[in-house]
Amino acid sequence: MDKAVFRISQKAELSCRSGHPWVYADEITSVDGEYENGDVVAVKSGKDRFIGFGFVNDNSKIRIRIISRNANDKFDGAFFERRVKYAIDYRLSVMGADDFRCCRLIFGEADGFPGLTVDRFENVLVTEVLCLGIEQRKEIIYCALVKTLASLGADIAAIYERNDSQIRTLEGMELHNGYYFGEGNGRVRITENGIVYDVDYINGQKTGFFLDQKYNRAAIRKIAAGRRVLDCFTHTGAFACNAAAAGASFVTAVDVSKTALDAAEKNAALNGLGDKIEFVCADVFEYLTALCKEKKSDFDFIILDPPAFTKSRDTIKDAMRGYKEINLKAMRLLPRGGYLATCSCSHFMRDSIFCQMIHAAAEDAGVSLRQIEARQQSPDHPILWNVPETDYLKFYIFQIV
Repeated sequence: MDKAVFRISQKAELSCRSGHPWVYADEITSVDGEYENGDVVAVKSGKDRFIGFGFVNDNSKIRIRIISRNANDKFDGAFFERRVKYAIDYRLSVMGADDFRCCRLIFGEADGFPGLTVDRFENVLVTEVLCLGIEQRKEIIYCALVKTLASLGADIAAIYERNDSQIRTLEGMELHNGYYFGEGNGRVRITENGIVYDVDYINGQKTGFFLDQKYNRAAIRKIAAGRRVLDCFTHTGAFACNAAAAGASFVTAVDVSKTALDAAEKNAALNGLGDKIEFVCADVFEYLTALCKEKKSDFDFIILDPPAFTKSRDTIKDAMRGYKEINLKAMRLLPRGGYLATCSCSHFMRDSIFCQMIHAAAEDAGVSLRQIEARQQSPDHPILWNVPETDYLKFYIFQIV
């Protein structure tokens, strides 16, 4: 073995052997051999048992990100091409050919590419790299993606990098956005659940569109027909458009961002739904509070799709208060027999905690909840049970009884 060897604590060994791919700096007990940040190094137990290979980075609290547990692997182009093909084959299997045109092709650790996100929007790939080892090998990975997709008849015209997350600075990498290859105007039309969207992958949030709610948006269509729908935190109008297309009697879509609402109105117009959706620029908390004070009951279906209220364990209590406030007010606004769709996209807000919040909100609102569906992120964002960080989206649909 010609790689530097990192020996780790017993606690870290137990975590790694259970399948978790991260080794933290304070879990390393000794190092043998020379290395540079971004190199592939060997990980062993204190008793010299081989655990795996991973990318090392002294700048990161996550010192090593394991990418293979096979002692015979060679980390050449063929290795990454195999892994890319495996990720793409999985998407084709679980999404089908139509949904494969717009989906997440690589979801970081869940696909064996730590810190890498790749979203496909028709013939454009939008990427984010948060791991130095991947950054140093991204040309190999990108070429493998383009080659594999071309073999399936999908010719990629451009790869755009969204590398503006501050996490990159913690990993010792520069921030930058731009086309890795190809060119464009930063926009692409996609179709999801029969709805056309204009995606701004340069200025939009994350990679430009939240693909993880694909099938949750389809789920609300079964209920929305004939309903009076309030879509809170509508962003670019995806839930609102699905509700209107399903035959809602009317839809009110609320968001605090005028820029997002402009995009939402454009998406509604693209689908001939402009006269079926009212767009309101307002803070959702204030909007729901005002409705409760007026004791209005104009809606019989409320959708709550807020941004992540917590991005760390330290702010979970504050997030709980925020989630409870909007859910409590929604429950008070809905009539008996009305419907509520509610979700959280923070992996720190564990499902048990989220459910505890919903129970408390229902109790304070004096209502009972009949669960219709409990859902998660779409399968192109796969959940690894031994990596809890991959499990982040909770989505529930209830009837108020």
